[in-house]
Amino acid sequence: MIEMIEIEQCFPDPQLQDLHKKTRTEINRHVSSDRLPPNAEIAITAGSRGITNIVEILKSIVSTVKELGFKPFLVPAMGSHGGATAEGQLEVLKHLGITEDVVGAPIRSSMDVELVGHTPNGTPVYMDKNAYHANGIIVVNRVKAHTAFRGKVESGLSKMVTIGLGKIKGATFVHSNGALQMAENIESVSRFAIENSSILMGLAIIENGYDETADIIGVSKEEWHKRESELLDWSKSMMPSLPIDDIDLLVIEEMGKCFSGTGMDPNIIGRWRIEGVPEPESPDIKKLVILDLADKSFGNAQGIGLADFTTQRLVDKIDRNSTYTNALTSTYLQRAMLPLIYRTEKTAIETAIQSLGPDFARDKLKMVQIANTLHLKHVSVSKPVLEELQAQGKKIKMVGKYALTYDETEEMTRKLTIHS
Repeated sequence: MIEMIEIEQCFPDPQLQDLHKKTRTEINRHVSSDRLPPNAEIAITAGSRGITNIVEILKSIVSTVKELGFKPFLVPAMGSHGGATAEGQLEVLKHLGITEDVVGAPIRSSMDVELVGHTPNGTPVYMDKNAYHANGIIVVNRVKAHTAFRGKVESGLSKMVTIGLGKIKGATFVHSNGALQMAENIESVSRFAIENSSILMGLAIIENGYDETADIIGVSKEEWHKRESELLDWSKSMMPSLPIDDIDLLVIEEMGKCFSGTGMDPNIIGRWRIEGVPEPESPDIKKLVILDLADKSFGNAQGIGLADFTTQRLVDKIDRNSTYTNALTSTYLQRAMLPLIYRTEKTAIETAIQSLGPDFARDKLKMVQIANTLHLKHVSVSKPVLEELQAQGKKIKMVGKYALTYDETEEMTRKLTIHS
């Protein structure tokens, strides 16, 4: 029997106390009523990621824009997500709690785009038609490390402009040159779009190591990429991580788009699975089991190919159209390919342990169990992992101990609760 110990990890934790006040201040700093006509229509982007406090932030943006005498509306800005349909993207926002009644503004969802022009290297630049024809656009997104490339800007405001507002057509062109060209494409396409559209400002959301809002910062058109790059560095400095780098078995309870664009964040698990891109040196996870697909992922199992073993329950929840559309748009097909499938959690986990080799000693197993790749404050580890952490002098808090056991349906009897 494997003994597991639940621990609490320590990460940087600055936290913004007054979301509405900071949001209002930043918008007023960057949006002037003198430069826009009375009753100007302002498009506000709304994406599909699990951003903490996104509903409250969008409500604050809407109310502030109204105070300035303008007419705000939301635009689903999520590339090919939601099955690449206007209805599907509305449904994604609804499940995130973003509705017209809640935010206080209409939502105009369409997959139609306008061709803004071409970058100097010939890449076409597309933009959601509703946003493009608005008097102004406020780009809203969380700034963080991307799950497929490294660059001066990664997942954030520029990506929202190029892929989010570009819808499936724009996203396809930006991804078409592969991961190694993504950083350059996002920067060049977003620069062209910013210079040739009615974008007024960016509103960057920064989260700390506990998935809490650390700050909300306005970004001007003039300093867009420089400022976003600085915010990306800050975000990365607070990024959570697994407790150790060398892991025999990682068990992830849930994956999904609500946790990462890739279902399981490659930055956390150290697996890219992109053709032509070398795998990261750390963390080194020998075997990875994913147990379930979150309901809030709406069947999109993009990233399932990062795992080695999974359950039939998860596979039964997959919406192939949504998953395949996402994979084809990104061009990272391996990330949508199925791992070995087992009927129960017990069979999947036990088979993963057996696959470590016939001579592998279970009492030496370095196993880590997490709820998902977004919430890493509370994780469970086997005794060898705890001993390694103690030897390293890492700052952790022991929460409790339990045995790795299963119920009559062969599901794990102990799952992690997401602690705020």
